[in-house]
Amino acid sequence: MRSQVGIVGAGPAGLMLSALLAEAGIDSVIVENRSREEIERTIRAGVLEQGTVDLLVRHGFGARALAEGARHDGIELRFGGRGHRIDFAGLVGRSVWLYPQHEVLKDLIAGRLAAGADIRFGASDVTLRDVTSDRPVIAFTDADGTPTELRCDVVAGCDGSAGICRHAIPDAERTDHFRAYPFGWFGILVEAPRSAPELVYTHSERGFALISTRTPDVQRMYFQCDPEEDPDRWSDDRIWAELQARVAGDGFRLVEGPIFQRGVVPMRSYVCHPMHHGRLFLAGDAAHVVPPTGAKGLNLAVADVVVLARALEAYFRSGSTDLLDGYGATAARRVWRAQHFSWWMTSMLHTSPDGSGYDLRRQLAELDLVTSSTAGATFLAEAYTGWPLA
Repeated sequence: MRSQVGIVGAGPAGLMLSALLAEAGIDSVIVENRSREEIERTIRAGVLEQGTVDLLVRHGFGARALAEGARHDGIELRFGGRGHRIDFAGLVGRSVWLYPQHEVLKDLIAGRLAAGADIRFGASDVTLRDVTSDRPVIAFTDADGTPTELRCDVVAGCDGSAGICRHAIPDAERTDHFRAYPFGWFGILVEAPRSAPELVYTHSERGFALISTRTPDVQRMYFQCDPEEDPDRWSDDRIWAELQARVAGDGFRLVEGPIFQRGVVPMRSYVCHPMHHGRLFLAGDAAHVVPPTGAKGLNLAVADVVVLARALEAYFRSGSTDLLDGYGATAARRVWRAQHFSWWMTSMLHTSPDGSGYDLRRQLAELDLVTSSTAGATFLAEAYTGWPLA
């Protein structure tokens, strides 16, 4: 097989990159080890930045996000038993949408297949060769068992944090910036109406909690826990008692209901440097991971491929490698901003297992500053709703 761009991974980064390249007249093939059904059935939460929604709409993938997603013009920060609203629309004129990532993937997959995109679902034994040459190769076994070689000009590694592409950069030439947090998120899905009109981020002496929503009748909630916690050891009554205790104050109470899914999400930060090696360019979780506190994961993947698509268009149109050579540095500027914001939100809202009274009072002072200062609230609103895409 031959293609200008070979894309490893049919996640948000790979699918959006394929769409942007197609509009520029650049052909691509996506190689994905999961089946379409597996991708679309893996339930994942999603908060979409204003720029991400605008991009999806502009390229024909945003109709369901606008119709079925929930637009939020702010969030609530709860601490000291009281709620404090951060008015995104009033402060920065932007909003966010709650629309699950797997629904975004359904929209992207359906749109790309309808446009005739070549997506090889169910590929196995995927390997990369010759990525430092001008003809890199993606070798794989197709879903029907056929050994296949995809020869291309450029490889886009969009295969997530557990993929192979990152490791195609030799250890001696790759720096892994990694941080593991001493806590995780205990997450539940519950059949119940909304407890609040917008996302609620809670700081308490018992630890962090997040009250989110998936649909009008299904809610998603999280509370900080030990990363090794066994969710099966928690009864429904115990889960509700813990959540209610963390958000308690000023008459606020969660609407309870049957819990039909539970699990523990680890918290970690990661950045790969460099984000490209020869003709291999990393994007999305293959290049970086952020804790979910700042809602940056999917949005950062989209931002990466906007930069990469522009660089590839310049390369195939004129032969210039200037933007490709600068891709890593350009993308990393936003990546490290997102790393800082995600770390800041996490450190401000979570209690540390070895924290002291000093740490608790410092966090409360920081939250008071953010919610009582226009400058502090504007910083949070600007970062949360997303900086302009390149």
